[in-house]
Amino acid sequence: MNDLRRALDSYLALRRALGFKLDRAEYELRRFIVYAQSQSSPFLTTSIALAWATRSNNASPCTWAHLLCMVRGFAKYLHGSDARHEVPLPNAIPYPKNRYHPYIYSDEDVAALIQQTRSIRFPLVAASYATLFGLLAVSGMRLGEALSLDRADVDWNTGLLLIRNSKFNKSRQVPLHLTTLDALHKYDRLRGKLFPSSTIPSFFVSLAGTRLVEQNVHMTFVRLIRKNGLFEKRPRPRVHDLRHSFAVKTIRRWYECALEVEPRLPVLSTFLGHVSPSSTYWYMTATPELMSLAAKRLARSLGKLS
Repeated sequence: MNDLRRALDSYLALRRALGFKLDRAEYELRRFIVYAQSQSSPFLTTSIALAWATRSNNASPCTWAHLLCMVRGFAKYLHGSDARHEVPLPNAIPYPKNRYHPYIYSDEDVAALIQQTRSIRFPLVAASYATLFGLLAVSGMRLGEALSLDRADVDWNTGLLLIRNSKFNKSRQVPLHLTTLDALHKYDRLRGKLFPSSTIPSFFVSLAGTRLVEQNVHMTFVRLIRKNGLFEKRPRPRVHDLRHSFAVKTIRRWYECALEVEPRLPVLSTFLGHVSPSSTYWYMTATPELMSLAAKRLARSLGKLS
């Protein structure tokens, strides 16, 4: 198993040198190695990989397939130097590849989510989650980007937020509205009072003064929406759906302001950190409000042609 651990370190180093982050993959693959060790097999086998990926009855086939995909990448790396390591077939765990339909938050939903953070026992933790969810809702940032923010990434003078080495190792600056900047400033002052001598660079911190962990954020989010009724909505809201909602609301506002949407999509793509508008189209959800505005614009255009 020590050989597998060393091989995993080499595999991760190689993939990361190519630009992949693999934070979750590393976490899961290290768990996989522990599981493989319990099976007393010196080599990676398809049966062990399948048993590990499907060990949770509460997970969906999609989750099983994603876990197996992580193992497949590592298995191919091992197989290149020792053919006794088996590589699971890519379709070993079939699952429907339908696009997940995101939940589009209304302004009232976002307000209810932030209001519910007040039920958190500790004031700093409550403020961390309230500010975090608010920032995600008004900026369209990825959760990982927000959690990776350092205090030095907020330029209070220019109102710009620096997102460093995000997806595909790209960085960008995000302009903030004055109200958003004020909310971040209030949180910054609160954190400074509670941890005046802290050397932790992270902007969002836990009760211990350490950087928030993504898994804990998701668990806290579920607890909060169970309390305020959002959990019963369909599709069930996710943290990532705040990003979808930001994209849809931005386009809706463009329609409401009678602006040309298509020429502005590259701006939205840059804001979201996408490589091109084609990636941004994934975030376009046909809400009734958006479709109504689009239909009205189409009707006006057809009227001009008649």
